[in-house]
Amino acid sequence: MSHWIKRVYLFYLDGFKSMTVGKTLWVIIIAKLVVMFLILKIFFFKDALADYKSPADKSRHVIEQLTQ
Repeated sequence: MSHWIKRVYLFYLDGFKSMTVGKTLWVIIIAKLVVMFLILKIFFFKDALADYKSPADKSRHVIEQLTQ
């Protein structure tokens, strides 16, 4: 690892180690991201192209939807 990359890494590492309130905020942020990307995707956003088997059928459907 080059010298400046190591210094930047150690700077951020030291900053995260000395956090008190920041750690709690990071836990909240990560929990929100998990909810947004995993749970909402699983339950609310269905795969619109799952009905089409071949890539040609999928691309044809996308082109039809974009040109309407």
